Amino acid sequence: MINETNTPKPALRVELGERSYDIHVKPGVIAEAGGIIAALIKGRRCLVVSDRNIGPKYGTLLASSMQKAGFDGSAVEIPPGEGAKTIKFAEFLYDRCIEAKLDRDSVLLALGGGVIGDLTGFAAATFYRGIAVVQVPTTLLAMVDASIGGKTGIDHPKSKNAIGAFHQPKAVLIDPLTLISLPERELKAGLAEVIKYGVIDDAELFAYLEENMEKFLKKDPAALAHAIEKSAAIKARIVSQDERESAGGPRALLNFGHTFAHALESSTNYQGYLHGEAVAIGMVLAAELSVELGLLTRADRDRIKALIEKAGLPTKMQSGDPDTETLHAASFRDKKVAAGKLRFVVTERTDDMAKKVWNVGRSSQAV
Repeated sequence: MINETNTPKPALRVELGERSYDIHVKPGVIAEAGGIIAALIKGRRCLVVSDRNIGPKYGTLLASSMQKAGFDGSAVEIPPGEGAKTIKFAEFLYDRCIEAKLDRDSVLLALGGGVIGDLTGFAAATFYRGIAVVQVPTTLLAMVDASIGGKTGIDHPKSKNAIGAFHQPKAVLIDPLTLISLPERELKAGLAEVIKYGVIDDAELFAYLEENMEKFLKKDPAALAHAIEKSAAIKARIVSQDERESAGGPRALLNFGHTFAHALESSTNYQGYLHGEAVAIGMVLAAELSVELGLLTRADRDRIKALIEKAGLPTKMQSGDPDTETLHAASFRDKKVAAGKLRFVVTERTDDMAKKVWNVGRSSQAV
């Protein structure tokens, strides 16, 4: 169980000038959401968006907090899973926004995992040319990655996240207590993104994961809090440096393993693999590419693969998955294609691995 008496930590800050915002990591923060949001939003109308798995668990708590803070609104639930991240459900949310009489001073609240965050953020970015959104992630993957940085979007049948907008939230409210009920498979999927941060940015985090993976899998509160705070801090810093993923900018590093992963997801019609599972496979392939390019030793590649396996994540595709030609074609429909060339994020060793020093040598590599 996650202890509610954990000492509160100061909010992390994403520094983006007038678009800056705080990331609150605190057990029980959902119950405090109304007061936090009331200080940020001019209007008092809201719509809570969740899915049919998360809404019944935490929707009432969030709605009650908003009502106590003087908000007038409603809630809506959509089917769970990547299949709901479509233009059809974006239109559904527009209808609900109109029915709830939202205006340009209103706010959408994304209560759920990465799909809910991406879809709700996209609806907020485009409804009335942009209204406020607050991210309330309830999965590890969303807490450490999807809820931070303002990337919103929906899938096209042929390309993941092909349609979207940058739209920063007003705040990110991370309540680790929601991980208590998180299914094991989704917890492991979130660990893929945490491992990614260890590879691209934080050698100490990578080593901590190697030494404490069993604690993560048992939902140890201290281990989870450490991973969330470290990962969120890395994401906040990188986004502050490069909000819109400029050419050659540091935000591209966050895509380590994702070019392969997005191709796998779209080629399987977003069925069969959770996003984190596809990223896990993608990181192994990206590490292999790094070896082929002479940037990474085989021993270091094996270390990455071993940690992914230790997390209970897949490291290779399964029989029945799309063939190489299909995946190659899907890769060229990815957003990271530039000037007809497919770009990958690769990793490079710059010091003795015994010292656990990792660095990313290139933000992208054309092949």
